[in-house]
Amino acid sequence: MPATIIDGRAVAARLREQVKQDAAAFAAEHGRPPGLATIMVGDDPASAVYVAGKHKASGEAGIASFDHRLPADATHEQVAELIARLNADPECSGMIVQLPVPDHLDGVALTGLVDPDKDVDGLTAVSAGRLALGLPGLRPCTPAGVMDLLADVGVEIEGADAVVIGRSNLFGKPMAQMLIAASATVTVCHSRTRDLPGVCAAADILIAAVGRPELVKADWVKPGAVVIDVGINRTPDGLVGDVAFDEVKEVASAITPVPGGVGPMTIACLLRNTVQAARLQLQR
Repeated sequence: MPATIIDGRAVAARLREQVKQDAAAFAAEHGRPPGLATIMVGDDPASAVYVAGKHKASGEAGIASFDHRLPADATHEQVAELIARLNADPECSGMIVQLPVPDHLDGVALTGLVDPDKDVDGLTAVSAGRLALGLPGLRPCTPAGVMDLLADVGVEIEGADAVVIGRSNLFGKPMAQMLIAASATVTVCHSRTRDLPGVCAAADILIAAVGRPELVKADWVKPGAVVIDVGINRTPDGLVGDVAFDEVKEVASAITPVPGGVGPMTIACLLRNTVQAARLQLQR
């Protein structure tokens, strides 16, 4: 039987509606809405599109948005000063330093200056530490969205064998931590993994995030496994994921498409994080 197609757009729409209600409740209680600030250095076209999408989504959810642009030759000190100002601004609940930054700047160092309680991307060392230790905090949006999708289709994570292909700080590592927190047995694979197809074929939950078009084939997938495709690759034939969707859907029990799977969840979880951040700051 072909796999259930996990509809990320529908799950994200329900989450965004809930966020809209939560943001309205916060505004009614505190006299101001939660606020999301973005910092973009330079004029990278792709970054401009991403930032515009975040602000549009914020407006639709009843979240105030603050769009800060700095020239491509901005210094570390100039960006750091803006981050410090937003850290101190009560109307800014959450903050994003849009990556990549120009080559003369250190994006990791700048992100590390963000107040962890405003780190709605969940990328600071403090946020990573809170996740690793199981402490409350803001979680990275894309792996959080994957957990929401798994929950929506009723996947039993506790005790499951989960394989994550990819070990990035942005996705692979936090994804593994979230699965461990949910009591899965987790294997993290990468370019030096021996017998990658064999390791993947033992997984009950297989998550691919390596940026290699249609890397995962049907014979890499255990019959009945749940397959989550985080990859987005532009090819002459259009957007494809890291999973060979047409053949894998005949083996898996459930699978995310590309586009329309994990992607819509990222901004929805960013909005949820912004409301959560607004409440975190009231507790200090």
